[in-house]
Amino acid sequence: MAFTQAANAVERIIGHSDNTSITTDVSNYANKYGVETGEKILATTWQGKNKVKLVEMPKPSVIDPGDVIVKVTGSTICGSDLHLYHGVIPQLEKGDVLGHECCGVVERVGPEADRVEVGERVVVSFPIACGDCDNCRNERYSQCDRTNSNTIENAMYGKRTAGMFGYSHFTGGFAGGQAEYIRVPYGNINLLSIPADVPDEKALYLSDVVATSWHCVVDTGVKEGDVVGIWGAGPIGQMCAEFSFFHGASRVVLIDGGDAAWRLDYVKKKLPKLEVLSFTDLARGKSLASRVKELVPGGLDVALECAAGEYAKGWAHYFEQMLGVETDTSELLNEMITSVRPFGRVGVTGIYAGYTNHFNIGALMETGVRLIGNGQAPVHRYWKDLMSLIQKDEINPLNMVSHRLRLEDIEMVYEVFDRREQGMQKVFLQTKHSSPAAKESPKLSTL
Repeated sequence: MAFTQAANAVERIIGHSDNTSITTDVSNYANKYGVETGEKILATTWQGKNKVKLVEMPKPSVIDPGDVIVKVTGSTICGSDLHLYHGVIPQLEKGDVLGHECCGVVERVGPEADRVEVGERVVVSFPIACGDCDNCRNERYSQCDRTNSNTIENAMYGKRTAGMFGYSHFTGGFAGGQAEYIRVPYGNINLLSIPADVPDEKALYLSDVVATSWHCVVDTGVKEGDVVGIWGAGPIGQMCAEFSFFHGASRVVLIDGGDAAWRLDYVKKKLPKLEVLSFTDLARGKSLASRVKELVPGGLDVALECAAGEYAKGWAHYFEQMLGVETDTSELLNEMITSVRPFGRVGVTGIYAGYTNHFNIGALMETGVRLIGNGQAPVHRYWKDLMSLIQKDEINPLNMVSHRLRLEDIEMVYEVFDRREQGMQKVFLQTKHSSPAAKESPKLSTL
């Protein structure tokens, strides 16, 4: 609600919004490059706050010459999808197709999509890059200049992100991948071929969570011997813990609590050398920062934010968000700033969409803390190397996957994922096009 109000205020200031980047998926009309077949597909749509619905809609067609139509064989739900579910992202309209992580098989290509072949297994990048603008040429793919011309985002941030699948008209209005088919613009750049020895259940997560976690660790500069604290024990936090050790961290402390406290035990089982800390177990009147410094005298070298600013812990921020006077709480950021050593590093990967109050800028400046906004991850920069690591079994995305479910269960999946129930860490959503479960994958279950 607060984010929407802030965006509306910006729209009033600039007078209008403009979503006319490359053709968006607000409809499935075809032009000379595609043929409307009349076929129908199932797709997950937003229907208002805390409500999604699986609906039947026209199958997407090739619209622009670089388009590729992908038959989805696997998708998932991301923690950032919950911000959409809760209705706090602006310009999300009823009927918009959700989902920004998916993989599948190429079914149709436009005349300029000459680097992919029909029948090829591919993973889809969540940011949509053109591959040829200045940002793309400098591997800042998630900040592509050509795939999102939204003027509200430009006014709020002073620049735009790239277009993104399934993430509202604020990021271009592209239909997402929690569906049986997806249209991928600039298919030559936004698709990565999946090797025959890598199952969908491992490749899928290169769309976002694996690349995002890797970027968080690398961009914040985790190095040999560092002591790292991670706020948030969801899939991103879990993979950041694994990747911190991969990059030589000597200790990693994972922090969570409340309804999500079970995640600490879940991740600890996967990474026994991990240290965990529940903020709900703190003694009355004791701050999290003081507890962290008991565990790590002098403070952490690095703190990674993998939770998001939507969830207020105290009443002040709760009411300020309800009243629209801030969009994101600064509580976790303040905890991290006061938990790191002087000149320590704080990386922010959890979603912060707009504005915050009560930010401890004095502690940031006076103690030399480096605050790093990791941004939306430039997935394309990393995914080939990460795919190679998956092939060599040096990383295993399935460590975070707790459930295999059907796309048809998506409405219940959102409810359970939002409540953090039934030990749901990360899911693999199969469609009617999916292959049988890989050996290491969780077996198909129901909710």
